[in-house]
Amino acid sequence: MTEDDARALVAETVPRETFGRLEALVTLVAEENTRQNLVAPSTIPIMWSRHVLDSSQLLRLAGDTTGAWLDIGAGGGFPGLVIASLRDELTYLVEPRAKRAAFLSASAIALGVDHRTTILASRVETAPIDHPCAIISARAVASLPALLAMAARHATDDTLWLLPKGRSAAAEVAEARREWQGAFRLVPSLSDPDSAIVVARGIRRKRA
Repeated sequence: MTEDDARALVAETVPRETFGRLEALVTLVAEENTRQNLVAPSTIPIMWSRHVLDSSQLLRLAGDTTGAWLDIGAGGGFPGLVIASLRDELTYLVEPRAKRAAFLSASAIALGVDHRTTILASRVETAPIDHPCAIISARAVASLPALLAMAARHATDDTLWLLPKGRSAAAEVAEARREWQGAFRLVPSLSDPDSAIVVARGIRRKRA
């Protein structure tokens, strides 16, 4: 998929004001990437296909699920700030590196989404969130079994997990099934048909 194709696909599905926020986010990330490594430098010229579309497609997979969204290892704001730009409900962005968390906070203000965005400079295991989250996402953070273990305290059986896993998705689901039960399915990624997103619900650790 070309950058023009990705940009057009996103533009077709969001209001003009929201698209403007995404354009601003792309600019903010590109500028900040000269100071700290938010995304791989090689992906700066292809941010719409590699990062924005890859993030925004998660909202489609969320369907009618409502409630707080938790994004783990939010880094440069993908998918967390994209989701916060597209959705009116609360989004938690958990990022343990202080410099990146500071960028996320400043960007949320610049994009005008700070009123519905909470940035937590913390590991997800100790993040001060006092209620379960309806949706949990994570992109390029850890293996699927590790992610489930890290974030399980923030989930219930009803929590929807949206986890882009690239080409290793099927293998990671197979590995996760050794310790975890629930409904797992793989959805091809719009940004890379050879990659997949793990969509899961009803996740709980198997009894010994």
